[in-house]
Amino acid sequence: DKERITAAIARAERKTSGEIRVHVDQSDGEDPVRRAEEVFADLGIDRTKARNGVLFYLAVSQRQFVILGDEGINQKVPEGFWTGIRDAVLTRFKAGLFVEGLTEGINLAGEALAAYFPYQRDDTDELSNEVSIS
Repeated sequence: DKERITAAIARAERKTSGEIRVHVDQSDGEDPVRRAEEVFADLGIDRTKARNGVLFYLAVSQRQFVILGDEGINQKVPEGFWTGIRDAVLTRFKAGLFVEGLTEGINLAGEALAAYFPYQRDDTDELSNEVSIS
């Protein structure tokens, strides 16, 4: 499953200079949004050159899902930009299709980000495409 998600990230990033990360958190108790913000910083998503990183964060034990975009993205995208992507992912999650939900969300994010941050020939992959787990 990790390989399918990593491959989806690589495909999405071929369309955009944006950076996408997925983190699966198995810890208990902490507010998912606050924890996602911590993971965002810990993974260096807030340190990309164009500030165009995205985190798909899953709080497994709490059955919560958060998408966070960095300030470079959030300054450009319209209100509700992440809501449509989140809803598509959650629809798959509710059907028990977790990998499919993530890969669909990653693909949608890549397509949408391409409009604001198109792929550049000199683009470097600033962040790992690997799924991180804690």
